[in-house]
This record gives sequence, structure tokens and C-alpha cells, in this order.
Amino acid sequence: MQIKTRGVIFDASRQPPSERIAFFNGLAVLCSGTILSLAQVGPSKHAPTSTLMLLRSRDHGESWQRVPFRFQTLIDGIPGSFGSGQIVEVRPGRLLLIATWYDRRDPERPLFDPVTEGLLASRQVKAVSTDEGETWTPWETIRLPASLAGCSSTGPIVRWPDGTLAFPFESLKAYDDPQPAVPGAWCLLSRDEGRTFGEPVLIARDAGNQRYYWDQRWCAASGYRQFIALFWTHDVSAKCDLSVHLLRGGLDSPVNPNAPIDTGLTGQIAAPLLLEDGRLAAFVVERGQPSRLVLWLSPDGGRTWPEMLVIYAHEERGRMSQGENDIDYAEYWEDMHRWTFGHPAICALDGGELLLSYYAGVPNQLSLYWAKVKL
Repeated sequence: MQIKTRGVIFDASRQPPSERIAFFNGLAVLCSGTILSLAQVGPSKHAPTSTLMLLRSRDHGESWQRVPFRFQTLIDGIPGSFGSGQIVEVRPGRLLLIATWYDRRDPERPLFDPVTEGLLASRQVKAVSTDEGETWTPWETIRLPASLAGCSSTGPIVRWPDGTLAFPFESLKAYDDPQPAVPGAWCLLSRDEGRTFGEPVLIARDAGNQRYYWDQRWCAASGYRQFIALFWTHDVSAKCDLSVHLLRGGLDSPVNPNAPIDTGLTGQIAAPLLLEDGRLAAFVVERGQPSRLVLWLSPDGGRTWPEMLVIYAHEERGRMSQGENDIDYAEYWEDMHRWTFGHPAICALDGGELLLSYYAGVPNQLSLYWAKVKL
């Protein structure tokens, strides 16, 4: 593997203070060859005014232009902000966007309450575009059971050849709930291009509630409606992150919620992609020392990872309160607001190339970057 070219998707240094922080980036390659990058943008991470920003490339990712459309953050008369969003082309020319919206009627409330360890009230909302993102339909709320609270999207929407869609998300707990959290990794399935979704399907949850499977990222696997998911895995009792964990499953067979296995890869968020030759790629953020984003390749479905390439090395300038061990859970959430790089995204291009994206910068200025890797 080698890095062929790299560049900037969004230069935050050229933006007004209200748009100096861009992160929670994603990628979508359309049938036309157009590539889209959707990200959160605002004056700070998870600010009460944060919204979504769409950028587009029509030259294979070499240059990017911002789409002028402005996403409405007022829903049902309630002011809100957006976390992450994901775009999938459900059929040629028809795009589905699903995003997490947070209730910001009280702008003084932070996203995460360090006392109750709950999240702000949220909704999963969707919109459709038929002109490569130039315009979008009004937001529609995707209904979830009242028993699931503190929900947020976690990674790309996966589409299989038969048109089935899977939208992965996670649950934590309601903001004011005094009871301990019981986090879970879930997905919603649609077989009609996202017009309707079935009941949530539990993907991963630790029976003893000691391991948290965060930020699941999926890719389609070989076989009928099969998938591979990677998890940022945190051990609450040991007060540390574990290695990245992997789950291989199928939508037409029961998923064992205790099944994620240890990959041996150090890191937090990990984005998988199954290559045409059968190898599994994982683009992983490592926030220890050294701090970096690494692309790994496995020839055997994630059991071993003999090939690696450092995509980006980072000097963390945020004032972190937590190290790699003896982690205080509430303080760790605060550190997530201070981190100045991460959120790996990966997709395949023609000619045996991979397109990667991530955010990086300094505490008051985060930009979006891309890199192309030749296999």
C-alpha cells in the first residue's frame, strides 16, 4: 500500500468563527462518479448551533466544492443541532440522508450530562435528494421505541444488491434518567429505499454491562445480506479501552449480541471495508502514543493484520484529562469534545484505490482532509 495523493476537503482557517469546527465527516460515492462528504460544522464541537455541511467532488476527490443548501435545524418549532449524518444512494440518482438531531431548546445543556451520564433528547431524521444534494426534502422523523433513549447514528448506511438498507445507531440513556446506562448497538432495516423501517435489531450489548460497544461501523460482506462491524470497545470495570472488536453477522439469522471478538488492533473508531479480492481493510484512529490514523489490511477476515500504513500522524494540542488507563468515564466524555483529530471514513474507488477522510487541527480550528491509497 502507498499514499498516492492527499488534500483538503474543507479548510476551516478560511471560515468565519461560526464554522471553524468541522468533524463527524462521512463519504458517499455515487453511481455517477460524484463523491459527497457530509460533516458537522459549527463554532465548537456539538455546539447548540451546529448543523450539517455537504461538500461535493466531481473529479474523483481531487477538489471539493461546498453545496450551498442549508439544512434546517428547527424541527417542529424546536431549535436543535445536528450530530452526525450519513448519505446512501438507494438507487441511481436518489439519495437518502439520515442524521441525528438534538433538542436544543435549553442551549445551556451540554450534549452529555456528567452527573447522570445521559444524552440530550435526540431524533433520527431523514431527507431525500434527487439532484446530487443540491436540494433536499423536509426532515421526517424515524420513529424509535420509547424504551430507547440517548440515540445517535454511528456510521455509514449499508446497502446490499437486493436494495436492503441497514442504518446503524447506538443507545445510551435519557439526559435526566438517574438509573445506570445500558448501552446498546442497534440497526434499523428498510426494504423500500428508506421509506419505512422495521423494529430496531440489537447488534451488540454486553450481558454484564461492563463492556461498551461504541461507534459501530459496518460494511457489506460477501454472502446474502451479510455484514462486518467494527466497534470501539471500552471496559467500564477496568477503566480502559480494549482493542477494536469485530462482529460478522447476517440480517436473516439471529445475531448473538455477545459475539464481538478481539481483533488485536489498538484504537477507538474503526471503519471497515471488504475489498474485491476478499481482504478486509480497517481505517483506525489511535489516540495513544503515537497519535495517528492507520490503515490495516487483513487477508483472513480480521484474524490477523499483517499490512499497515500510517495515513496521518497527529500532535494532540487539546488539554486532555484522561490517559490510556484508569479512565474516569464522565471525564472521558469531556475529552471527546477536546480531541482534535479522528473520525476515519473509507470508500473504494475505481482502479484499486481507496479514498479516506478524517478531521484534524487544533482546539479552535478543525478541518477535513482526504487521502488516496493505492493497493
